[in-house]
Amino acid sequence: MTRITTRSYNLQSFQTLHDCGLPPVLARIFAARGIENSSQLETELIRLIPFAQLKNITVTAALLADAIAAKKRLLIIADYDSDGATACAIGIRILRKFGATIDYLVPNRFEFGYGLTPEIVHLAHETKQPDLLITVDNGIASVEGVSTANRLGMQVIITDHHLPGDALPAAMAIINPNQPGCPFPSKSIAGVGVIFYLMLALRAELRQRGAFATGQEPNLAGFLDLVALGTVADVVKLDSNNRILVQQGLERIRKGRACAGINALLQVSRRDYAQISTYELGFMLGPRLNAAGRLDDMSLGIECLITDDEAYALEIAKQLDELNRQRREIESTMQESALIKLDDILKIRDEEIQTTYSICLFDQDWHQGVIGILASRIKDKYHRPVIIFAPGSHGEIKGSGRSINGLHLRDALDLVAKQRPELISKFGGHAAAAGLTINAGDFEKFRDAFEHVAQILLTPANLTQVIETDGDLEPAEINLELAAYLDHQVWGQGFPQPSFNARFYVESQRIVGEKHLKLKLRKLDCADSDQLRKSDNTFDGILFFQNDPLPDIIDAVYRLQVNEYNGKTSLQFLLEHWFQADLSIISNAS
Repeated sequence: MTRITTRSYNLQSFQTLHDCGLPPVLARIFAARGIENSSQLETELIRLIPFAQLKNITVTAALLADAIAAKKRLLIIADYDSDGATACAIGIRILRKFGATIDYLVPNRFEFGYGLTPEIVHLAHETKQPDLLITVDNGIASVEGVSTANRLGMQVIITDHHLPGDALPAAMAIINPNQPGCPFPSKSIAGVGVIFYLMLALRAELRQRGAFATGQEPNLAGFLDLVALGTVADVVKLDSNNRILVQQGLERIRKGRACAGINALLQVSRRDYAQISTYELGFMLGPRLNAAGRLDDMSLGIECLITDDEAYALEIAKQLDELNRQRREIESTMQESALIKLDDILKIRDEEIQTTYSICLFDQDWHQGVIGILASRIKDKYHRPVIIFAPGSHGEIKGSGRSINGLHLRDALDLVAKQRPELISKFGGHAAAAGLTINAGDFEKFRDAFEHVAQILLTPANLTQVIETDGDLEPAEINLELAAYLDHQVWGQGFPQPSFNARFYVESQRIVGEKHLKLKLRKLDCADSDQLRKSDNTFDGILFFQNDPLPDIIDAVYRLQVNEYNGKTSLQFLLEHWFQADLSIISNAS
């Protein structure tokens, strides 16, 4: 079941924003996202939270400065997603500028799994022989891995943003805004943001030691393109601090000053760098970068981001593009298989899905690198927390989960682990996404235990999908200027892109590109409680991935979009959801 609601907003915030010069539509949009005054919309770097508010950061910067001065061998242990890859690239690029002897190692997800495991520590010791390990986007749960590193004589600095477990690793230093006692207010900062902050602190420490007295001090703002990509691709909440980081990175990319790897990814995605938005970061560049970690080795993605050779970066980007194509094919096959399982194995029909509070699926033939995407697709379709499992090694299966509002996925897994401690080998993650490992023979037991926990934590109301919009637009508010303005703002998790809803008469429709509907829409305005009338305004519309014709009258959720075609720029409505209008309330549409 789906319900459309209009976002509420604080009237005082709306008035304050309007008094500061914002038109009513923008004042309403921003007030509905918690903005109380215009200063919260400013994105200058001066407004970033100071790095000193991160627990342990000044001490850690001093330890790194000492290690660089002593010419110790540093090794970054990265994660195999976009956040981990960009975080690794930030660390490599900046530490090299600071004169460090630095290399990296990223675990192959199929051989070593996630994080600083004892196995990856042994591999690092045998192949790289580092003095100091630096984790990025992982490590906060690596108690055994850090213990192994300590025994082998390697020091460990952890930079992470994931939620800690009951015990912290015995690392030399930990930088994580979510660790106990950390006052840093932005708990949603991505892993790439954490390592960037540590690099800011390290530059300040090196400056104090006179390291830049004879040379030019590196401008770390030049690396914000990578911070923006990792932050958006990791789908962290875009609080005010993250919006600053992303906005500054986008501006750098739009000016043609991105690193060679990001420019190459834009090129293979056939996207104009001057028009890039958070959409391109999240849905074009992020998936191509992630494809390396899902199907191959994220070293390929990291190499793309750390090289300054444009030709080499483009060569790698083409490989990533091909991997992403393969990923889409695998995902499509798995999704078809998963829907069959939902129907035949779990005996769930679309209209009967309300009988269950969660979905857990496993197939021996599924690809471990794509289960997270599949979980997200099934979650979106059925609006249930979903965990998808694929074969691991040594009789284990790996699960990747995605959740809905109302169920904190990591906390739910923690509750399962407390109720049934024999079921989960290891787990970790966030409110919306998490991963875990269980024995293959325990799948049914885990499925039932997770369903039990879901029924404890969720209510029936949580299981109704609610589509929030910013209401309807007045005719004078619908224009190309508003569409262009909205297109260049930072939107994402926790700060959703504006959408609107209205009732339309479908004047014409035709299939374009073999699988999309090109529409001519006329808004229908309420004349009284049981009558509708057609407005004088018609609008171009597009509905992607729909071949079947629409009914004459629809209720639709749409976004304003700047459409550029054959050198012409025009306004069109991008339909995100549509429903057949309830014609019983219409006595006359004239």
